[in-house]
Amino acid sequence: MAIHFDKRVTEINISGIRKMFEGAGPGAINLGLGQPDFDTPQHIKAAAIQAINEGFTGYTHNMGIPELREALAAKFRKENGLTYGPGEIMITAGASEAIHIALQALCGSGDEVIVPDPGFVSYATLTKLADAKPVGVPLGDALKYDPEKLKEYVTKKTRVIVLNSPSNPTGMIQSKAEVKAIAEIAEDHDITVLSDEVYEHFIYDGVHVSPGQFSDNVITVNATSKTYAMTGWRIGYIAARPEYTEQMLKVHQNVVACACSISQKAALAAITGPQESVGVMRDEFKRRRDYLVRELHGMGVDCVKPLGAFYAFPKVGDETGIAAELINKGVISTPGTAFGQYGKGYLRLCYATSMPNLEKAVSIMKTVFR
Repeated sequence: MAIHFDKRVTEINISGIRKMFEGAGPGAINLGLGQPDFDTPQHIKAAAIQAINEGFTGYTHNMGIPELREALAAKFRKENGLTYGPGEIMITAGASEAIHIALQALCGSGDEVIVPDPGFVSYATLTKLADAKPVGVPLGDALKYDPEKLKEYVTKKTRVIVLNSPSNPTGMIQSKAEVKAIAEIAEDHDITVLSDEVYEHFIYDGVHVSPGQFSDNVITVNATSKTYAMTGWRIGYIAARPEYTEQMLKVHQNVVACACSISQKAALAAITGPQESVGVMRDEFKRRRDYLVRELHGMGVDCVKPLGAFYAFPKVGDETGIAAELINKGVISTPGTAFGQYGKGYLRLCYATSMPNLEKAVSIMKTVFR
């Protein structure tokens, strides 16, 4: 029996990150999968248990529980200088769903979406699922957008510019001037900036700037996943002016109806509760970053010092061959080409693992980077 599948799906490959992860042997050191190695803080888990015990297990409002959206509105005002109201915030099944519904609402056949290259794998994939065309902007040696270079890729077909700062996979951040310039480009051409800010709390040098400060043509995406070590809880959130959320809600309703009720209660505890755990993670990730970059430089490996997130993106030459050699020796990494054609020659190393694991991985790297 011949079954026809649409090219939007057949032309998409399984994530290169997952391929490396699933191809590793038992006991391998995982520098491939991007998630904190910390446990979810106890007060957040307690809130979820309480929600279960109280029977808070049904559908919620499509946009998410009101108290969580109110807490996020306060968070945006305090931390980002953004004036979103609770009615402009939607709770999603992770940041991935937030990006998906935004692109579905904004794009269609013949449209173009500007994405960083190298950039997070889902940006191009979700663009294709929206039947639009991803247009990769090469990041160059600085491993971040140059607004003047980005402007060259804007056409009459451009609907969205995806901005990710701090960045996955490069760990770089955009300056305030750069973020403002990108927002102004979007306004000048009636384009939407889709700003993925999930790593905003993991910055070691510099500050985080939200483009929503400079334009209403912005959809702000974030999540509790990285900040609170809650990747498996699948809670993201999206904030934008009502003309955006009205359309995105239609997709959200039909895709998931609402985010998990129990996870929403946990997210509320995360946003409104003690924040010390965030600082503890940030300080530990900085310690690991400094160690890894210092060791890479000691091996003669060219690596721009990442300013945020928890990834190093060294230039290694034959990234595919080196990734294969590393995995054979028990270290999972991700070839740069998994993040776009301009990732060729690079390797992504996630240092969100324990220091003993990182030290062991470095000792193995020294037998490969020779």
